[in-house]
Amino acid sequence: MDKPLQNKIAIVTGSTAGIGEGIVRRFAAEGAKVVVSGLEKKTGERIAASIRLAGGEAVFQFADLRKPEHCKALIRRAVDEFGGLDVLVNNAGIYPHSKFEETTADFWDTIFEINARGVFLCVQAAAPAMRARGGGSIINIGSCCAFQHYEGLFAYGATKGTLYHMTMAMARKFAPDHIRANWITVGWVPTENERKVEAAEGHDEAWYEQARQRLPGQEFQTVDDVAAGCVFLAGGEARQVTGSDLRVTGGQCVRF
Repeated sequence: MDKPLQNKIAIVTGSTAGIGEGIVRRFAAEGAKVVVSGLEKKTGERIAASIRLAGGEAVFQFADLRKPEHCKALIRRAVDEFGGLDVLVNNAGIYPHSKFEETTADFWDTIFEINARGVFLCVQAAAPAMRARGGGSIINIGSCCAFQHYEGLFAYGATKGTLYHMTMAMARKFAPDHIRANWITVGWVPTENERKVEAAEGHDEAWYEQARQRLPGQEFQTVDDVAAGCVFLAGGEARQVTGSDLRVTGGQCVRF
C-alpha cells in the first residue's frame, strides 16, 4: 500500500532542528523524497544521512533565505536531485523578543527579511517547478502571533500577519496552476530553540507548567502534531484544500 506522500518531492526550509526537522523526517517516513535545508551544515547532513539510513531519500542544501541566489539554488537542488518539486514547506523563521519601544529599524528589517521576504523568494523560485509537475502544495508555517498581541513579539507577529496575507493571495494567484497554498496556525510547541528564547527571559520549568495549565486543553502542541497537519496538506486527500488556515493549536487562537 502506497504511503500518502509516495514519490512526492518536498523541500522543508529551516529543517535542521525543531518543527522543521520533525516535518522533514515525517515526510520522508511517508514516502517523500526530501531536501533538508538550513544554516547548520553538519546537522543538516546528519539528518539527511539518517533519513537515507532508514530507507528514505534525502539530501541537504545549505540555504540562507536572505540571499535570493540561495533560494533559487534550493529549488534547483530538488529539481536536479529528484526531478522536480511538489511540496514547499516554508518553516524557516526567527522569533527574537523585543519590546515595541526598543525595536530598532535593523531588528525590524532582519526579521522581515527572513520570515516574510525569504518565503516570497522561495515561492517565486518554486512556482515554475511546480507548474512543470502539473501542480503542487505550498505550506506556510504560521503562528497565533499573527492574530493576537504578545508582549515582546510585536515585530514577529507582524511578519506572521504578512505571511498569512501572502498565503491567501498565493492561494488565489496559483489556483489556475493547481498549486495550492495553505497556512498552519501553530499553537505552543516548546522546541529546544523556543526554550532557549524563554530561558533568556528568565522562564524555567515551573513557568512552563503554569503556562500549560492555562491552555484551553491544558497541554502543549508537539512537533508531531504540526508534522501530521503538513502531511495532510501535502497529500492527495487535500487536493481541493487551498487558502485554508489549519489550526494546530489545541483550542488557542479560536476565531469566529
